[in-house]
Amino acid sequence: MTRSTYAFAPLAIAAALAIGGCGSSGSGSGGAYGGGGGSSSGSGEPTSAGSESGSAGGAYAAPNESTTASEGSSGEATFVSLASVPKLGLILVDSRGMTLYDFHKDKGTKSTCYGECAAVWPPLLTSGAPQPSNGAAVSKLGTTKRSDGTLQVTYAGHPLYSYVADKKPGEANGNDFSSFGGQWYALERNGEEAGG
Repeated sequence: MTRSTYAFAPLAIAAALAIGGCGSSGSGSGGAYGGGGGSSSGSGEPTSAGSESGSAGGAYAAPNESTTASEGSSGEATFVSLASVPKLGLILVDSRGMTLYDFHKDKGTKSTCYGECAAVWPPLLTSGAPQPSNGAAVSKLGTTKRSDGTLQVTYAGHPLYSYVADKKPGEANGNDFSSFGGQWYALERNGEEAGG
């Protein structure tokens, strides 16, 4: 009997550790600390510790949610800003810092870039009034309706586009570039073409 009791003791300890480990992993490291603090209260305390660690997890999740929300709201009110780009100086960029371009083939504020052209030169779209940032002129911002009903941001009367070959902020690979039957240029604060 004594031997069987000793044989079951390690199994009981292992089972207790496994159950305890499951509880800890479910509530994270905050739950483990909370469980240590609540050992005198018994089983009621881990629930409270679990909710604390849940709220801590919520606190960590909150910035991600607000980041997503701010990206969503910047999609509604698109920002046009100025940033310094090597060899071009201060030029227009979108809210991600990517260079914005105009297209010589456009007729005034009317875009002529659709289909394959729009896949290479994505139009800067908005669902609200575009907003200036970092020195861009509010008086030069506007919108134009595209054939699919979406609103494209304009600056000084030019519909704005980004370029898929620009992989990071500070690149302007599309400046003074001929593509889809016309020249593309980055724009300065006054609406003039950079290096054009």
